[in-house]
Amino acid sequence: MKIKGLRWYIISMIALATIINYIDRTAVNVLWPFIHKDFGIAEADGKDALKLITTFFMIAYAIGQTVTGKLMDAVGTRIGFVISIVGWSISIGLHAAARGLASFSVFRFFLGISEAGNWPGAAKSNAEWFPAKERGIAQGIFGASASVGNVIAIPFIVYLNIAFGWKMTFLGIAVLGLLWIIPWLIINKGTPDKHPWITEEEKQHILGISDDSGENVASATVKKPLSPVETKVYSWKELLQFKNTWGVIISRFFIDPVWWMFVTWLPYLLKENFNLDLAGVGVFGWVPYVFAAIGGITGGLYAARLIKKSAAPVGARKNAITIGSIIMLLSLSITAYYIDQLKEQPAIAIALISATMFGFQFLINNLQTLPGDYFHGKNVGTVAGMSGTSAVLGTLIVTWLVPVLTKTSYTSFFVLGALLVPVAWLCITFIVSKKQTDI
Repeated sequence: MKIKGLRWYIISMIALATIINYIDRTAVNVLWPFIHKDFGIAEADGKDALKLITTFFMIAYAIGQTVTGKLMDAVGTRIGFVISIVGWSISIGLHAAARGLASFSVFRFFLGISEAGNWPGAAKSNAEWFPAKERGIAQGIFGASASVGNVIAIPFIVYLNIAFGWKMTFLGIAVLGLLWIIPWLIINKGTPDKHPWITEEEKQHILGISDDSGENVASATVKKPLSPVETKVYSWKELLQFKNTWGVIISRFFIDPVWWMFVTWLPYLLKENFNLDLAGVGVFGWVPYVFAAIGGITGGLYAARLIKKSAAPVGARKNAITIGSIIMLLSLSITAYYIDQLKEQPAIAIALISATMFGFQFLINNLQTLPGDYFHGKNVGTVAGMSGTSAVLGTLIVTWLVPVLTKTSYTSFFVLGALLVPVAWLCITFIVSKKQTDI
C-alpha cells in the first residue's frame, strides 16, 4: 500500500499530540486560581503556590528538553514520541490523586520531564520528513497546534470542571494521550527512506534527490542533507562550538518566556485585573490562542513563499522572525501603557494580547526550524533540545518575577515582555557562524 502525501499525515499526528500536550499542561493554570482553596491555600498565597508548582514543572521541562532531544536522536521519533506521551498521560492522570501542594508539585515535575519530548521530537521529525522549503510550513502547523490546544483546552477544562469536578477533569484528559498512540504506531512505520507506504516520488522530494525549488542550497549556513553515513554526530560540547547553536539557544532564552507569561498567568490576569470568574475566563481566555494559531501558519507560509522565490531558507526565516518581533514589541508596549485604563474593557486588552500571541507564533516556528537548517541527522534533535532547555531556564526566571511585578498592577508584566523581544531578535540576528562544516 502506498499513500500520497504521507509526510502530511505524520505532521498531522504530531500536531494532534501537541494539542493534547497543551490541554494537559493548561489544566492547572486554568483551574488553580479557583481550586487552590481546596488544598488549604489562602487567596493571598495562590499566585505564590502556582509559582512553586510551575517551577517544578519548568525545572523538569528544562532537563527533559535536553534529555529527550538525545532520546529522539537515539531511538528515533516513532518510539521517542510513544515514550514521551505515555509518560505525560500517566503524570496528568496522577494529578487527580493530589492531596496538597507537595504532591501537586511532584506530579507536575513528572509531567514536565515527559512533555518536553514533544518539541525536539517535532523538530527532528520535520527535518526528516520535509525538505528545507517546506519545513517552515510544517513547523507552522505544529506550532499552531500548540495554540489550538489552548483554544480547545480553556473552555473544555472549564466545562469538565463545572460538570464533573477537577479530579475527573485530570483523569479524562489523561485518556486522550493514550488513545493517540494507536494511530501513531500505525501511520509512522519508520523514516522516509524506510517507510513501506511512501511513494517513490515523495521519497525523492523529501530526500532532495530532485529539487526544483530554486533555493540557494550553496548557502554558507545551509547544506543539503547528507546520508546517515556521511553525517557526523557531534557531542553537546562540540555543538556548542558553533555560533549558530548559541544564536538559537540564547534567543530562545529571551523570547520563550513571553509566551509562557500568558500560558501560565493569563487566567490570573483575567481574574485580578478584570474581576472575571472561572466562566468568564472560559469566555475570554481562549481568544488570544486563535490568533496565535493563525500567526503560526502565517509565519510558516511567509517563509515558504520567500524560499520559493529563491531566498535562502535561513534568511527567509530570519525575515519572518523580524516581522514577528516588531508585532510583539508594538502590542506589548501599547498594552503596558493602557492596561490600567482597561479594567472595565477586557475585550480591548484581549485584542492587544492576541496581537502579541500572533507575533510570537509568527516568529517562533521559524526560530524552532533553524536547527533543522543549520544541522543534519542526529544533531538536529540535540540542538533543538538544548535550545528548549535554554527557553525553560529563561521562563523560570520570569515565572518567579511575575508575582512580585503584579502585586499592585500588571503594567510591569507587559513592560518586561516588551524588553525581552528586541534582545531575542538581536541574538538570532547577529550570533551567526560565518563558516561551518557539513553537520
